[in-house]
Amino acid sequence: MTIKEIFDKAEEGTLTYEQFETLMKDSGAKFTDLSDGKYVSKSKYDADLKAKDSEIEAKDTEIAGRDDQINNLNETINTRDTDLANLQKQLEEAGQDATKLAELGEQITGLQTKYDADVQSYQNQLKQQAYEFAVKEYANTKNFSSQAAKRDFVQSMIAKGLQMEGDKILGRDDFAETYFAENADALVPEKAPEPEPAPEPIPEPAPETAPKVVVPEFVAPTPGPEPSNNEGEFNFDFTGVRAH
Repeated sequence: MTIKEIFDKAEEGTLTYEQFETLMKDSGAKFTDLSDGKYVSKSKYDADLKAKDSEIEAKDTEIAGRDDQINNLNETINTRDTDLANLQKQLEEAGQDATKLAELGEQITGLQTKYDADVQSYQNQLKQQAYEFAVKEYANTKNFSSQAAKRDFVQSMIAKGLQMEGDKILGRDDFAETYFAENADALVPEKAPEPEPAPEPIPEPAPETAPKVVVPEFVAPTPGPEPSNNEGEFNFDFTGVRAH
């Protein structure tokens, strides 16, 4: 489902974030932010999908093999039951005939022996198949460097013949530790974690400076005209006409 299809379901094309989350959950849609580069390339996706398909196919084949063994065992049991029923009928018909009774007794003993051996054989086969299946399942939890390395690990562990408790292989981790110590290149090297960047220092605040005080400047007064050498307020430079 695309984002457009989600908004098409909204009333008048308007959604709150809570409504958007609800519609995504109900539709099973998932969206990924690719801006940080965290995405899977198509080639890797196809390779992973092919590997998964191979694992599923292998599991289906093993399960089908188990089913065949169980069917064969059931057929054997049905055949033995039929043979035993026939022998029982022959015993009743033999009556008191000692010779026939002896012959039928030997047949019953032989039939029971063969039946027990067949049952044990099938049980062993089923047990071995269950062990091999568990080994391959355990191998799927490891990040092998190649299919050849994985195949060698599986074969080595099967040949070891470890005991099982239910569906779990006893001592499997100890076996794996020893195997990988001797075959270090069997696993993809683990990438060392990148060191965390050192925190950037917090800049210290600039010291506060005292406010600049503006001192007023006083302008000197404009000087007036220079006084005349003659006394008096006015100087008309008159010449007297009378002698004093």
